[in-house]
Amino acid sequence: MSVSARLNRLFNGRSGRCFDVAIDHGFFNEPSFLKGIEDIAQAIGVVVDAAPDAIQLAIGQARHLQALPGREKPSLVLRTDVANVYGTSLPRALFSRMIEAPVEQALRLDATCVVVNLFRIPDQPEVTDQCIGNILRIKPECDRYGMPLMIEPLVFQPNERAGGYTVDGDEGKIVPLVRQAVELGADIIKADPTSNPSVYHEVVRVAGGVPVLVRGGSRATDEEILQRTEELIKQGAAGIVYGRNIIQHPNPGGMTRALMAVVHDGATARAAIELVAAAAEGRRA
Repeated sequence: MSVSARLNRLFNGRSGRCFDVAIDHGFFNEPSFLKGIEDIAQAIGVVVDAAPDAIQLAIGQARHLQALPGREKPSLVLRTDVANVYGTSLPRALFSRMIEAPVEQALRLDATCVVVNLFRIPDQPEVTDQCIGNILRIKPECDRYGMPLMIEPLVFQPNERAGGYTVDGDEGKIVPLVRQAVELGADIIKADPTSNPSVYHEVVRVAGGVPVLVRGGSRATDEEILQRTEELIKQGAAGIVYGRNIIQHPNPGGMTRALMAVVHDGATARAAIELVAAAAEGRRA
């Protein structure tokens, strides 16, 4: 089977873009990541009702999505690697490990895509080496079974300066790491936004036709995340993968629908903010 068969299930047939909601944060053993998803089944249900294109989950929680009846539910994107690089202070030894037989497990769960990290952490080349090893192992299996491979290039700021997991929006660092991910065989790229969203077309260009989905990153205001999304879509992004800006929002369903309007309907950030406000009013009514 060609990867295009599953890609057609992942990308919206009307807009050609993808909105993937990431709810795989519990995989990484960081207490702050659990906010909003303490009850994972409920969190998944709320997002499913808002009908994004995909939901990103780890191996132990994918069952909550795939047990739901009907063919209209979002596609499953399966997280295949676990790491300990996200804490406020880094542990003595860092790692990025892949689950066993990742593509076989993805097939059993009827996943549409698998995702794996490609970290660039200052003074931690061993972690990058582990990430590349993970990618080199999973890529032939993805090709054998027609499973799309999403690679997540992630550039960190120095931990001693940033005080924890903080991404670096420098396009001079993001662009070569995205290119490396493409060269390693990515079918989809999941990349951080650049600090200046107006240069994101450089990230899209270096991907050479491989669709680029933008990571959401840390919590931001509604105005900031919607305006950023509007600009990034204009710059050529093929969609978004947002987690905490959905699951930690007071109204995850309303925020999902607002972002879908930007990604799929070309709505402006101003119009989308009104959708969030209307959804909040509906909850209070």
